[in-house]
Amino acid sequence: MRGLLGVILLVVTTAPVLSHHSFAMYDQTTTKTMTGKLTRYVPGANHAQLLFVVVDNDGNVVMKDGKPLQWGVETGSAAAMSRLGVAPDTFPEGTFFTVRLYPLRDGRNFGALAGMLIACGTVMPKGGCTLETGKRLIGEGFNAQ
Repeated sequence: MRGLLGVILLVVTTAPVLSHHSFAMYDQTTTKTMTGKLTRYVPGANHAQLLFVVVDNDGNVVMKDGKPLQWGVETGSAAAMSRLGVAPDTFPEGTFFTVRLYPLRDGRNFGALAGMLIACGTVMPKGGCTLETGKRLIGEGFNAQ
């Protein structure tokens, strides 16, 4: 029983350390700006994630190899993002948005927020989701890490 208690104590005390990571896995020398349609919002204490399918300026899903092109972006904490208007009730699935991100170095379709997030609601504006057609939630010079 004491052995099991020791394992549980070890897991509980090391989990918070492992949950926060370095941003070295992201290529911070390059950025990608893309528009997507939110498929899932994943809140987290250290970082939240926005998972989305990439769309064109008309709101059509971009396909790659016969499948919707999916990406994700890591943001600041769920609490910090909520203060900026990004929460499950204010940023629901189906929301169109444009984001600038630092891509993963290994080429997977995921990145870290690079200082721009524009929300355009659940209907794609004519001409795409831009600063002119959407609401800037996070602007230039802000980094939600």
